[in-house]
Parts: sequence; C-alpha cells; structure tokens
Amino acid sequence: MNRMLPKYLLEKHQLTGTVTFAVLFAIVFLNLYIPFSDTAWFRLGNSVFFLFTAGFIAISILFLVASRVLMYKTRHLFEMRVVQYALWCIAEVVVICLFYTFVTLDVVRPDGGPVPYRIFMRALLYASIALLVPYMMSAMYFIIGEKEKTIRLMNCGGGAVPQDAAQTDEAGHGSLVSLFDNNGTLKLSIRSSYLYYMEADDNYIKVWYDDGRGALKMYLLRCRLKTVEESFKGTPLVRCNRKYIVNLDKVKVLRKESDGYFLDLDNDGIVPISVTRTYTENVLKHFPSGVAIVEDPASAVRKAETGT
Repeated sequence: MNRMLPKYLLEKHQLTGTVTFAVLFAIVFLNLYIPFSDTAWFRLGNSVFFLFTAGFIAISILFLVASRVLMYKTRHLFEMRVVQYALWCIAEVVVICLFYTFVTLDVVRPDGGPVPYRIFMRALLYASIALLVPYMMSAMYFIIGEKEKTIRLMNCGGGAVPQDAAQTDEAGHGSLVSLFDNNGTLKLSIRSSYLYYMEADDNYIKVWYDDGRGALKMYLLRCRLKTVEESFKGTPLVRCNRKYIVNLDKVKVLRKESDGYFLDLDNDGIVPISVTRTYTENVLKHFPSGVAIVEDPASAVRKAETGT
C-alpha cells in the first residue's frame, strides 16, 4: 500500500474511464438494491422523489468529476502513493454518504424513519459497493492493459537487445533502437550512437537525437517513459530522474555537485541533466570506469572547510 501509484492511473483517459464506469455501475447497482432497502428513497418515473433522485445523482457525478479533475491537475505537485489514492477514493464515498444523509433528513424528511447514524452507515455500506468495487475493477483493468502493452512492445522488438546479441553496423554506429507507440506501431528506429535522451511530456515522450549531420532533432512519440524504461532494461538507456531517460553511451562527464549528480552529454547544445536520489545508484553502477567524475569546486571547498 505504501508503493508509488503508477503514473498511468492518473492520466486523463484513465481517470475519465474510471468515473464513467463507476457511475454506470452505481446506477445499475442502486436500481437493484432499492427494492430491498428501508432507508432508500430513490425513485424513477412519475414520483415526487424523482427530482430528488435526479438531483442527487447529478450532484454526486459533478462531485466525482471535480474530484478526479483535481487529482489530475495535482499529479505533478507530489508523488501519490497507493495508500493515498485509496484514502482519496474512500473520502469521495464518505462525502457522498454525508450528502445522502443530509438530503434524507432535511429534504425527504422521513416520518418515523431511521436515525441519522443508521442512515449514514447503511449509505456507507452500499456506496462502498457501488463506487469502490468499480474503482478496483477499473484499476485492475488498466494495470493489466499496461502490462500487456509493455510485453507487446518488447515482443515487437522495442525491448532491450541482449548484450551478447547486440550488433553494430559497418560504420560502427551501434545497435538499432526501435521505438513503438502505445498501439505497438513502429514509429522510430535509430542507431544508439545517434540517440541522446528521451524526455517525458505528459502522455508523450520527446526523443532527442543527432540527425547524422550534427543537428539535434526531436521526435514526439505517444508512449509512456515507464514503458521505455521497462523495455530497455539492461541497455545504456537508463532512467536518471522522473522526466528523463539518458543514453549513457553519450555521456562524457558524470559530475558531482552539492545538490547531486549531473550528466554532461557530448553535445554542447544539451543542458546538463540531473540525477535524482531515487535513480543515483542505478546510474552510478554503469560507470565503473571510462567516464570522468568531476566534483563541483565550490562543493569541495565547503567540504574542506567543514571537514566532511
């Protein structure tokens, strides 16, 4: 539960699909359980309670949409964990149940009806089934879909080339890197010696490469950076922070400064790329020798002064 929530569960189409499925599931469920409940006042058709029913459903849907929009808008502000996502979903259920209890007591006004506590607890039970179950089903569907997508990309050739099978062309330009979009369609093939790095841009990645004439070019590909990371494990294409995958064969200097490590690529037009703490160990293990590790002079002076 304390693991980081997969980024794709917070993408726009996943959140839209989750809310749509949950609303449809809840409407079907409510129509099935109403005849067996003594606390439900939902009615369809020609009934005085129909307007209350329609209003309650409309407001609840608007609340769920607003909640998921907020979740989407804040996805870059902090890393959401699985437990935080679960608590967010539970909070949505609790708010809707409190709203239902208020409507039941102050609008519908049942004569001699159940006490507020019983109304809330009964609503909490059925709302948990109506919303949390489709939430879990939707998450499982997207997780399985992403796993199948990654396997399909690797089987199509987008995965890593085994070290003993890697080959270079006659000009020595390195192994061929094939990149596929989310549908498994080949979009770009490039020699590894021309590839610099890949940059996440929402649901896309920007592939930065040398066009063979010394010019830095960018290709936009609809794919998740996580998929590329998983597909190219064991190759010089290594994740160095939340936003970048770098071709370590193009690194000329690994530089340590007071705020962490930085990678200088062999193209002066590319700004240094930082290595965040999460990925430092994985990056450093690729540099046993052959790359200069330069420490920031100012950082060295501070260490000398403090004796650290």
